[in-house]
Amino acid sequence: MDRTAIDTYAAQADELKLWIAGLTRDQLNAHPVPGTWSIAQCVFHTLDSDLVATDRIKRIAAMDLPLLMNYDESRYAGLLAYDKRSAANACELFALNRRHTAELLVTLPDEAFERQGVHSVRGLISLGWIVTHYVEHVLHHKKFVVEKRLALGRPLNT
Repeated sequence: MDRTAIDTYAAQADELKLWIAGLTRDQLNAHPVPGTWSIAQCVFHTLDSDLVATDRIKRIAAMDLPLLMNYDESRYAGLLAYDKRSAANACELFALNRRHTAELLVTLPDEAFERQGVHSVRGLISLGWIVTHYVEHVLHHKKFVVEKRLALGRPLNT
């Protein structure tokens, strides 16, 4: 794995704060693009996903072929009260978790990124794949947040 992915992973720590900057709770929970998640749901999903990824990273780094369970992101979004919780707190936790996990990643030897776990749906995945995937995951959801903010008349300032 190219270690610049770790730098990018760490650099994304404050990304979610940008996603919610200047928005009211109503705007965060609005569905300006019909049939899609709200900005708050995108924020909480990205946080929840990253927290799961951190656990997977530690398990792969410390265990031999650990089992990595899948989770249902749609059920999380529908049942975990994303609309009633603080998006600002979620962004802060995301930032702290990214920094905390990046501290671990930089200490690992290169061969650690080739270590694998067994994902319950995807099969074998490497630690390096997880890091790269979660860099891309933030970019994937950012484009949807950009679209939603434009629909709300509140473009994303990056």
